[in-house]
Amino acid sequence: MTQIYVGNIPFTQTEEELRRLFEQYGQVTSVNMINDRETGRQRGFGFVEMPNDDEADEAIKKLENYEIDGRHICVNEARPKEPRPPRDTW
Repeated sequence: MTQIYVGNIPFTQTEEELRRLFEQYGQVTSVNMINDRETGRQRGFGFVEMPNDDEADEAIKKLENYEIDGRHICVNEARPKEPRPPRDTW
């Protein structure tokens, strides 16, 4: 199972469109585009999960710097989330 980071996504792009783009290279388990908590608007990045590592590697190679609506997306294997220190509450 490979988690793929996708950055610089146009704000007009939908999760379904992103899924179809990655499905050209294999099965997609999930697509999660990140939204701003306060405004609900897209933040321009998201994650795609693919169960087959070879298909995911191929998608990463082929889609890195791929152009969507005039923007070149950034595609690479997602890094594990780093733990954050707890936020101070006043």
